[in-house]
Formats: sequence, C-alpha cells, structure tokens
Amino acid sequence: MTERTEPVIVVGMDGSSHSKEALRWAVEQAKAVGGRVEAVLSWQWSRNPFDVTATALDAEDTELLTAEEAARRKLLEAVGDAVGAEPGAPVSKRVVQGVPARVLVDASEKADLMVVGTRGYGGFKAAMLGSVSQQVVQHAKCSVVVVRPPAGD
Repeated sequence: MTERTEPVIVVGMDGSSHSKEALRWAVEQAKAVGGRVEAVLSWQWSRNPFDVTATALDAEDTELLTAEEAARRKLLEAVGDAVGAEPGAPVSKRVVQGVPARVLVDASEKADLMVVGTRGYGGFKAAMLGSVSQQVVQHAKCSVVVVRPPAGD
C-alpha cells in the first residue's frame, strides 16, 4: 500500500504585492485540496561592488546583513503580510541562491502545482507575462497558475 502524500504547491515570492496575492491564492488552493505550500524566494550575489541594498541600510541596529539573511527576512515578512501567522494550511519558507526563474523551474520538479504572480500591466501589456512568469510557464515540470492582481490594481 502506498503512502498518501499531500499535494505540494510551490509559490514564487519576491516580496511584491503580486507575489503576496499568489501566496494567498496558493494557500486557499492548499486548503481545498489538503495540500501544503512552499514559499520560495531566490537571492543572488550582487555583481556591483557599490551596491548597498535598502535592506542592509534599513536593518535594525544598523547591522549589515548577508544577502541570504536579507532574503530570509524579506520572505518571512512577505509571508506574514500575505497570510498571517495562521494561514489555515501549512506554509514552509525556503530561500535559495540563484536566478529566480531557474530556482522556480528547479522547484517545480518536486511540486504538484507552481503559482506565480505577475506585475499585471494594463492595456496591451496585460497580454504579456513578466520574464520570470513567462520562463516558469514555459519550463516548469508541473502545472502553473499565474495569479493576476485584482481588477482595481
């Protein structure tokens, strides 16, 4: 007899309102199917030696953060903002070094569903996806849902 595993829904997070909307959608889907959500945020080393991120500048006690720690804090805050402390479905958080589209495509290999947001441009641009969303849709190893922002945004 095979062991039943819950569906895994991976959500691409970047801290934007669009990714938070994608996370909210994913949590509702996880509730409906008895699944769990994995919120994934990627980070990269800056190749610009003069780059000082706002995250590093805004950190409490003026501590300098590593890029990975800044990403971890950003993800924790974004998940909390989007779904609160008790979202109603299990939500794990994972920070991965790499290019966002590649990180998400790799994560899709062990997912039952991938959820991403899109910037939701108006007019002609509304027909186009952002570059990360487009790459994920084209290359993911599982089904992908692209969550558009609410009509008023």
